[in-house]
Amino acid sequence: MHDLPQFWPRYRARYRPDSRPPRAARRLPAATALAATVLAACSAGGQTPGAPTGDAVPRDVREMYDRGLQYLVQAQDANGGWQGGGHQGAGVDGLCLLALLAAGDDPNFGAYALPVRKALRSIIRSQDATTGYFGNSMYHQGFAMLALAEAYGAVDDRQLWAGEAGRNQRSIGAALELAVRCAVTAQKKNPLGGWRYAPEATDADTSVSGAVLVGLLAARNAGIETPDETLDSAVDYFVSMTSAAGQVAYASGMGGFDDSLARISIASLVYSIARRNDLPQGDTTLKRLTEQLESEGADHYREYRRYYQAQALFQGDVAAWEKWNRLLVRQLKASQASDGSFAGQFGPATDTSMTLLALALNYRFLPIYER
Repeated sequence: MHDLPQFWPRYRARYRPDSRPPRAARRLPAATALAATVLAACSAGGQTPGAPTGDAVPRDVREMYDRGLQYLVQAQDANGGWQGGGHQGAGVDGLCLLALLAAGDDPNFGAYALPVRKALRSIIRSQDATTGYFGNSMYHQGFAMLALAEAYGAVDDRQLWAGEAGRNQRSIGAALELAVRCAVTAQKKNPLGGWRYAPEATDADTSVSGAVLVGLLAARNAGIETPDETLDSAVDYFVSMTSAAGQVAYASGMGGFDDSLARISIASLVYSIARRNDLPQGDTTLKRLTEQLESEGADHYREYRRYYQAQALFQGDVAAWEKWNRLLVRQLKASQASDGSFAGQFGPATDTSMTLLALALNYRFLPIYER
């Protein structure tokens, strides 16, 4: 069992002063009264739970975000997933679910309650009930695990499968525990301490490893037992892949160190949310990022890079994030399609959800976005 997330006292004092925290293994439950408060605050340009006093979400951000969510809801299929070209699977469903949750609407009774439940069902159905693997690759494992962790304790399991018949109807917590077990088992087979595309891989890269490690850290924050040695080994792997100048390699023997802002962001984020402030690599990767706020870098996958860059800057240097965020908002206002989507390399659902999640730091509602 772990301590409640650090945002609970502030959340309770501001929105539910007479309520009591849930048991330590669960995150705070969503409630109709709370949702009404949050939605009223948002509609009035007010705060979201995690935002500093006086910091309202800018109107242009809210408008872009709402249009993006409308696109995702429209594009969701009857089974709760997102198809229609490009990447698809549990990880994509997880990213879309995170985008729905990140704006702070009540996931049980709010406007997006049904899409949230459908997405969770799709993710859980795709999971192997024995191994906990979601299929396709460990990328999907990481993003699906992160989505389950952020939904755990916020979405009411009693409503999740209402009206549904059939097998494989696990609770969010049970699915998350299985997912963690799968990631831990895969790492035990890996001599490098990281992860690659397949659970049985014996090599690793910093991109896949970042997705899985962030998912594990979110699960631990949610109260799911996650071994210290698993997290420590993964952080050690990132240390071994970070140069003294703050550059981050992709994989051993594949390209060496370069200025990939995506990989630098992933490593910086890992050091921050793993609370490894004692590591010099945390300082060097953050310094590398803050020196290149206006650079698009050498990354081909812009949406992927922005998704991690937003989180890394916010965790490491809020002033730098604010400057970068203003640039991001201007860029995205000019690039959002009329249907609310964003175009990139991975397909409309993935690119739109990752772009929205880069904007979601303006809301700061997801527990993983807490500093």
